[in-house]
Amino acid sequence: MPTNRLVHEKSPYLLQHAHNPVDWFPWGEEAFEKARREDKPIFLSVGYSTCHWCHVMERESFQNEEIAALLNRYFVPVKVDREERPDVDRIYMTFVQAVTGSGGWPMSVFLTPDLKPFFGGTYFPPDNRWGRPGFRYILERLAEAWISDRERVVHSGEQLLQELRRYVEIVPEPARLDASLLESGFFAFRRSFDSRYGGFGEAPKFPRPAALNFLLREYARTRNPEALEMTLATLEAMARGGIYDHLGGGFHRYSVDERWFVPHFEKMLYDQAQLAVSYLEAFQITGRPVLARVAREVLDYVLRDMTDPEGGFYSAEDADSVIDPSQPEVKGEGAFYVWRRDEIEAVLGRPAAEWFAYRYGVEEDGNVAHDPHGEFTGKNILYEARSIEETAHRFGRSAEAMAAALEQAKAALLAARNLRPRPHRDDKVLTSWNGLMISAFAVAARILGQTRYLEAARRAAEFVLTRMYDSRAGTLLRRYREGEAAIPAFLDDYAFFAQALLDLYEACFDVRYLEQALELTERMRELFEDRRHGAFFSTAEGDSSLVLRMKDDYDGAEPSGNSIAALNLLRLAAITDRADLRQSAERTLEAFASRMRLAPSGVPQMLVALGWLLATPRQVVIAGPRDDTRTQALLRVVEQRFLPYKVVLLAGEESQPRLAQWQPAIAAMRARQGKPTAYVCENFVCRAPVTEPDELARLLE
Repeated sequence: MPTNRLVHEKSPYLLQHAHNPVDWFPWGEEAFEKARREDKPIFLSVGYSTCHWCHVMERESFQNEEIAALLNRYFVPVKVDREERPDVDRIYMTFVQAVTGSGGWPMSVFLTPDLKPFFGGTYFPPDNRWGRPGFRYILERLAEAWISDRERVVHSGEQLLQELRRYVEIVPEPARLDASLLESGFFAFRRSFDSRYGGFGEAPKFPRPAALNFLLREYARTRNPEALEMTLATLEAMARGGIYDHLGGGFHRYSVDERWFVPHFEKMLYDQAQLAVSYLEAFQITGRPVLARVAREVLDYVLRDMTDPEGGFYSAEDADSVIDPSQPEVKGEGAFYVWRRDEIEAVLGRPAAEWFAYRYGVEEDGNVAHDPHGEFTGKNILYEARSIEETAHRFGRSAEAMAAALEQAKAALLAARNLRPRPHRDDKVLTSWNGLMISAFAVAARILGQTRYLEAARRAAEFVLTRMYDSRAGTLLRRYREGEAAIPAFLDDYAFFAQALLDLYEACFDVRYLEQALELTERMRELFEDRRHGAFFSTAEGDSSLVLRMKDDYDGAEPSGNSIAALNLLRLAAITDRADLRQSAERTLEAFASRMRLAPSGVPQMLVALGWLLATPRQVVIAGPRDDTRTQALLRVVEQRFLPYKVVLLAGEESQPRLAQWQPAIAAMRARQGKPTAYVCENFVCRAPVTEPDELARLLE
């Protein structure tokens, strides 16, 4: 097998291409210098290890000797893992979206030797087909243009880069930061809401937790029932659909249809983290057991299948897996997850197989009616076709007995499924995604009261703090794999991990996590803040390989770094009473005010931060020992309520002096009459202290 430079990399995605005949380079000066020295354009290919179409293009084109020869002769081929280098991905994805109207992975971009893009797209078939130009044809035409019409190509790259600079520039405009922006956001989501199937927009449907975060807070702010109803309809439809793994827990990446039935089977850590929080907060508001059950199953999936022995969380699981163990080279989409009816009967026997099939929509000939590529012929995607009550009535059993029998059936099928060849797992640990997952476990520990979730959050936080953070130098790193931490962290790493530490503090009240969150936020401001125009760049200064320095604001599959940074600053301001932190958050929101006004559905997490700015945040201070049962009773009163604009502090014997450094008034907050005592404050003005849970409940109404 051929071997190229990628064999020395840690990225699972780059390693998947280490034996291509393509002479790949990783992103770096060696590749750039070769392009300048040999006067060749760069072919930049960006993807990630669990990307289905990345696998297809690798198999069709990058393993093809003739195509590899074209690439090696006329170009300098460079591979980038978008999850390791979101900075590179973001710049060139912006270019591809601007010139083609869409984007995705694999991303294929052609650059001049000084890294200016002049042609790009996503997946290209090897030869002309489906109305798309073939990759071979594109390589030949671009190589010819570079040789015969160089001046026009270079000029085109320069012009396109100038247009991109203007496009991504964020300049604050006069705009009021008021509740009208929140109302516009609500109506934008209301217009795109699918009242039949839940979710927003048409197929394909992606989970959008940031939108649900915003709608739940709009419900808390206005008590508008529609905001809650849209959220619950979406969460419950997703939990019933094929996008949810009904045996092993966890959500797949998206649904190709409008009813959440046929998923793209990839599983991403950031989806599990954010959706778990959405289900937990919806449970906190409604008390519906199904919402807590789904959250627990998602978290248990991550603990079982996505957790490093040292505590960090892995990045993703692939959509593709081996169909037949005797042919390991043949893989198919969702092969690990789908079932033939006879396979279910072989595991469960009768009548359990009939009960299970009725409940989960299993058909004799398969249940995927529209299968243009024949991937699921004769196979079944599990979904909740009927309720437990309907299933119990159909087979003449009690609902309780049927529920128990179905749980046994699910456990048996999960054990059988685990004997199949598993999908590829991307086992790198990313700081930003671990931050999101730590937050989810911390929130679950608070709302569900399960110590094992708190332990998972603490272990992961300590993993990042010890393996990926040098507190003396103030340096956070983005990626850890096989004993190596590398790549200076980006804005989202700092912001998401600082948020995780704030959430973890409110779950365990170890003041060290507050101090570290503040330390990371200060460092984030040093590295990324635009002190002139407000808001934060995604990257630090000084990387000459980046042709643009961007400020990201889109809250898509992940929230933007700016949205979470603004929210962290407001939370820390409410804890420390520091005006400079609040002012930094205000400048960030002012920088994106026009985006919130013109395209509110693109920035729902930014609207969440705006909601905090406009609210009157509460400080709830509990004075008493952490492990005292009466202290716990007071904390339970707080956690039983969805109070999105509050901070909770525990003034114990050790932590009180440290908290008082930020808020001197805390020094005087003592337990009264020997009982743990709650102080509820707004804008640092406190109500009369209380010692009984029912008294605290009245103050929080």
